[in-house]
Amino acid sequence: MLNKTTHLQGFVIHAKDGELGSVEDLYFDDETWAIRYLAVETGGWLGGKPVLISPFSITEVDWQAKKLHVSLNRKQVENSPALDVHQTVSRQHEGRYLDYYGYPSYWDGPYLWGPALYPAGYIMPAPATGSEKAAAAAWSEPEDSHLRSVASVTGYHISASDGEIGHVAGFFIDDDAWAIRYLEVATNNWWPGKKVLLSPAWVENVSWSESAVHVAVTRAMIQDAPEFEEAMPITRDYENQLYVHYGRPSYWLNQAGHRTAFSSSE
Repeated sequence: MLNKTTHLQGFVIHAKDGELGSVEDLYFDDETWAIRYLAVETGGWLGGKPVLISPFSITEVDWQAKKLHVSLNRKQVENSPALDVHQTVSRQHEGRYLDYYGYPSYWDGPYLWGPALYPAGYIMPAPATGSEKAAAAAWSEPEDSHLRSVASVTGYHISASDGEIGHVAGFFIDDDAWAIRYLEVATNNWWPGKKVLLSPAWVENVSWSESAVHVAVTRAMIQDAPEFEEAMPITRDYENQLYVHYGRPSYWLNQAGHRTAFSSSE
């Protein structure tokens, strides 16, 4: 199912022994556009300290009740290593976080979630095995992580191959793979009221210094793309029209489940 990331904001996180807080933001990996962490506002609990929850822990998404159920308890979350995503996060820092929970390193494996197609499909090993594997992977990958806030990228300019064309109005995610499937683009500065969807696979790079997303399609292609209306669901028929229009392979047929890297730049 595809849903807008803003629909997740305010969702209550339910641990095995009580509430943890509510979803405030999401952080994605700018190489693969997978949602790696949900930022949770803990309110009065933990003194309002924000915590990060990995999709590896999510067991159920209740869209109607606006709840996310996770396979954690409050003590685990309270004692978890802190990750300050407002600063540069190294793979070693992430490795310590993953070690603590026994999660695999998502960057170490052939699939979007490392050894698994989807985070929910990963079978947790015994704690020692998981820790050793994650730690080894973290130290073999010394570079910084590629974590970016959904909230901060919203509003970035969309730069087509032949000029600016609009801005990022939102993101749509697949809540099975926990991956961003589309950027919602508002082109109202050129065509009043029109919105279109673009796949992250067509992104050439994201310039954080310019607050811009550069895409490998022309302004005319975006102008003539099937219009997206907020009230309509994103059906597979609509998605097929979109990919046919851009002449690109669809994500569900393009090496399904394997890692797909996109470019980014500072």
